[in-house]
Amino acid sequence: DTIIADNKGIQDYVAEEYGKKAELVTYGGDHVMTGVDEKLQNEILAKYSLEKEQYSISVCRIEPENNCHITLEAFSKSKERLVFIGNWNRSEYSRALKEKYSKFGNITILDSIYDLDVLYTFRKHAKYYIHGHSAGGTNPSLVEAMFFARPIMAYDVVYNKETTFHKANYFKNAEELGQLLQKEQSGGEEIRRIALENYTWQKIAKE
Repeated sequence: DTIIADNKGIQDYVAEEYGKKAELVTYGGDHVMTGVDEKLQNEILAKYSLEKEQYSISVCRIEPENNCHITLEAFSKSKERLVFIGNWNRSEYSRALKEKYSKFGNITILDSIYDLDVLYTFRKHAKYYIHGHSAGGTNPSLVEAMFFARPIMAYDVVYNKETTFHKANYFKNAEELGQLLQKEQSGGEEIRRIALENYTWQKIAKE
């Protein structure tokens, strides 16, 4: 039998906790590069009243372990615009957040979107990608975002640091995320290079 870990943080944990060697196989993310034509991209942005590189985006399941409350709190105190996509009607936690933060003019809360053309457009033209996941593993939505060469702000846990090779920006609370939003962030091209070298499905399939 072979033990598979999807993140170096998990691989290290298995070694320390169980004394077992796990093979590292992460996720591919290049399937998101659908290459929507520019005309459709502009139509999608116009539909949602978005301007290129004038908003940040977050895509996730709306659960406490994804720290959606931290992201929303930070943007509620910022002038920066946020587009937050998720399943907002799933739980008491998600419904309460939607009710509280949809009142802010700079926060756009959208229900789950599975249309890859729309997600491609949102991600391609975002200023930053916000990733609040704190639970273990290599998260597919983070890997997908890395292909768009946008600076990434990720929750400060070993899993996110390993996935981004320590080249993203990291936060532990709303105050730290707010401080990151006050400064121009860079590093998107390096993030994309990491994705192309490590997270293509061709590489993952071979592994």
